[in-house]
Amino acid sequence: MSAAPGRFATYLAGLPPATGAGEVDGAAVDLALARPSLGSLPVLLSPAVLPRIEELAQRAREVTLQRFGRAVRLFAPLYVSNACLSSCTYCGFSRDLDVVRRTLTVEEVVAEAQALTGRGFRHLLLVSGEHRVEVSADYLVACLDALRPFVPSLSVESQTWSDDTYARLVAAGLEGVVHYQETYDRARYAEVHRAGWKRDYDRRLSSTERAAEAGVRRLGIGALLGLSADWRADVLGVARHAMWLQREYWRTEVTVALPRLQPSAAGLPPLVAVSDAEYVQALCALRLAAPEVGIVLSTREPAPLRDGLARIAVTSMSAGSSTEPGGYRSPGAAQEQFSISDERTPAQVAAMLDAAGYEPVWKDAFPLVPSASGAPRSSIRR
Repeated sequence: MSAAPGRFATYLAGLPPATGAGEVDGAAVDLALARPSLGSLPVLLSPAVLPRIEELAQRAREVTLQRFGRAVRLFAPLYVSNACLSSCTYCGFSRDLDVVRRTLTVEEVVAEAQALTGRGFRHLLLVSGEHRVEVSADYLVACLDALRPFVPSLSVESQTWSDDTYARLVAAGLEGVVHYQETYDRARYAEVHRAGWKRDYDRRLSSTERAAEAGVRRLGIGALLGLSADWRADVLGVARHAMWLQREYWRTEVTVALPRLQPSAAGLPPLVAVSDAEYVQALCALRLAAPEVGIVLSTREPAPLRDGLARIAVTSMSAGSSTEPGGYRSPGAAQEQFSISDERTPAQVAAMLDAAGYEPVWKDAFPLVPSASGAPRSSIRR
């Protein structure tokens, strides 16, 4: 049985469909750059802005510096399992694929985390496929309990859970939850999610609401660009979702990510290729439309592009990533989720940020979120 639509889905149903801006002239671009907003995001994403990408990037950089300063948080994904009961046509963990599966023991998770903290990381994201038996709530609680004494910031990216389970995870030390919608196009969502828990569009869409109500302090959402034919509509969907979450759960930090579809064992090619210039446009437009939202950049993207975006719109980056369970201590023993492009070590990424005049943040001194005025505010849960 499918889940009932959540409050954001109800809100979204009352909005115009997420589409492009149609024909856009220079005057419309001038106005959108001068007075950016969620309403002007379709204009900022239009092809008419590409000839003015430098101007767009400069405006985005000014807003990022004003709201977040010269600090970029560094984190690492820690893959605990690639076992999965969902069938997703774009994912290297899809249950239909004949790949080497592995679920780490809690002791192995601790060893991976120790390897990562030895490289400087204090923010870890536990990632898994969607397997309610091998990666159960009890398993995640055990992992959090074991990691909490030496990892200050712990987040999870796994299947969606009930309110009670999120509350259990928070009590065990969970700080953040990441749930990408992948695409906000319902028809395309049904095409690429063929079976399993993740096939339920409304349950997926409402997952961050349940997490926030249970006390999760950091919420991460995103779309996989290239999965649907209209990447601009997905960027608009992410922006609408992020702004709604910020308004409804104003004491909770919201971050967004716009990864591009990369090669994986699933072999699904993008429906549309998003160029580097369009990708820069997407992140810069998102920054202007949602100025207080954190923007996350993964190692899917190539190093030169990441270096540039770190100076423009990004507030959080992964570094030295492995996308297979156990990949930091024993790489090659299991199937990776997707290919990475930036293979630099965490120290090299930190050195890049330092050379650019930015501070690589390994650990937050206090959990703070930018306020409407740009000054930090406490993110105490309501």
